Amino acid sequence: MIRKVKPQIRVVGFDDGTFSFSSKLNRERTLLIGVVMKGSQEVVGVLSRWITVDGRDATDAMIESILSSRFKDLRVILLKGITYAGFNVVDLERLHGETGLPVVVVVRKKPDIAAMENALRNHFPDAEERIELLRRAPPLLELIPEKLYIQAVGVEEETAKEIVRATTKTGLIPEPLRLAHMIASAVMTGESTRE
Repeated sequence: MIRKVKPQIRVVGFDDGTFSFSSKLNRERTLLIGVVMKGSQEVVGVLSRWITVDGRDATDAMIESILSSRFKDLRVILLKGITYAGFNVVDLERLHGETGLPVVVVVRKKPDIAAMENALRNHFPDAEERIELLRRAPPLLELIPEKLYIQAVGVEEETAKEIVRATTKTGLIPEPLRLAHMIASAVMTGESTRE
């Protein structure tokens, strides 16, 4: 339980690397990076795992990387969306339950859930299971009108907002997510892409 959000709160932020359908390796797997930070100021470590493009292993990779890491004082998991590596949908409740950590999802654009469900039904035999994970996710809360949205599991809405503010240095996205995006992109393509 987080009573007060301190500026140096220990968080891990996950993002995945860009993947390309023109490369065999990049078509099948991409890198998942977790950046561990004290608030928005100090990077204390980086976690990495490979995940399957359009697979079902993102949740497992996140849980395993956190539980097997040396970072035992983590307080919050930050995610950049609920889908990774295409349609590798994260089970937010399971991620929270198995790690014991609150999960805060941060997105810049409001996702079109109907379009996502349609795409899933057209391409995946297990579409209904993936759609169920999307539907079980908490509702999106508008943090900055039409610019930033969050979803929170295991933490109060106001506390989740404070966590996002405490971990953001420049721009709109929390620093751990911004850095995870840059690192994962650089490893997969040879150069970081802008957040």
